Formats: sequence, C-alpha cells, structure tokens
Amino acid sequence: MERWIEPVVLRSRHVMLEPLAPDHVPGLITAASDGQLWRLWYTSVPSPEDMSVEIERALARREGAGEMPFTVRRADTGEIIGSTRFCNVDERNRRLEIGYTWYARSHQRTAVNTGCKLLLLEHAFETLESIAVEFRTHWINQASRAAIARLGAKQDGILRNHQRMADGSFRDTVVYSIINQEWPMVRNHLRHRLAIG
Repeated sequence: MERWIEPVVLRSRHVMLEPLAPDHVPGLITAASDGQLWRLWYTSVPSPEDMSVEIERALARREGAGEMPFTVRRADTGEIIGSTRFCNVDERNRRLEIGYTWYARSHQRTAVNTGCKLLLLEHAFETLESIAVEFRTHWINQASRAAIARLGAKQDGILRNHQRMADGSFRDTVVYSIINQEWPMVRNHLRHRLAIG
C-alpha cells in the first residue's frame, strides 16, 4: 500500500536531508557531542549511549505511524550535523508536524535551520499537498521559539502540562503552524533570508 509520506532525499546548496538509517549513528553521536546537547534539560536530544536505541525507535515510528525521520548533512562536505523529522502525521486531514529537530552547536544560528525548514516545507506543501504544518517546542526554550517565529509560523496556543520530561517535570508545549494559504509568502520570506544570509 502506498503511503502518504515516502522516503526521499531533499537537497539545497546549504543542506541535504536523507532518510535516517542505522549507519548514521556515529555521525549523529559526533554531532550531538558538539555542545553536549543531551544535557539541555528542555530538549530531547539522545545521549551517545542512547543514540542507537533512539534511531531504532524513530525507524519503528516511520513504519508504524507514518513518520519520516531525516539525518541532516552539510551540502558541501556531507558531514552529519543533526536530525529532524515529519511527525504527528495526520494523513486523513493532510496535516503534519516538523519536529525532533536538533543541530550540532557549531551549526546553530546559521543558514542550516532556514535551509532545512525550506526543504521540508516545500515538500510538505508542494509535494504532499499538506493543509497545515505544525511546530511544537517547550515554553522555556526561547531560542527554539524565536527560530520558529522567524520562519513565519504563527502561534496557535499553549498546551499546559502537556508532556512529562525525562526529569519528571511537565512541559508546557507552545504550538505554531503555517497553513497552505500562507505558504507562498513564507516561501518567499525564507528564500530571501537564504539569499542575503
């Protein structure tokens, strides 16, 4: 049976997104170690010890829930620098979320995030014909909230006490979205940001 979201490689001059695979583990460990990202209590970046298990879990969700996890590479060198995915897939209503996104610290606040989001949003709206794409983050994660707003996404609301974190605390989740009618404006905005960046 054909699925709505199939594995695909997405490329731009800044980044390449390829379907997550078990042989990406060493590169993802190196990327996550750049900044020891798993130590940030408000994110869910796997530690080096947990990376293999997390990839297995992501691949199982690809098969069972229609998600599509990607490994993020630099386009010029092929170096693995992070991960992202299509998740919370609602095929019937043609909605999905872009989430589980993280980048090595040395690639944060660069053209990488804008380049990745442009590729993912183009695929979501122009190939998959999504009607809405969501983004979610922890209320306390100001850097992530600012990055999502810079994309042109609008805040839909806050889900209070939404998820239990690894440390036992509860996460207030801020929900943003871009809808299909907004996509042409957002696409132009992102292309302009990359052109002048």
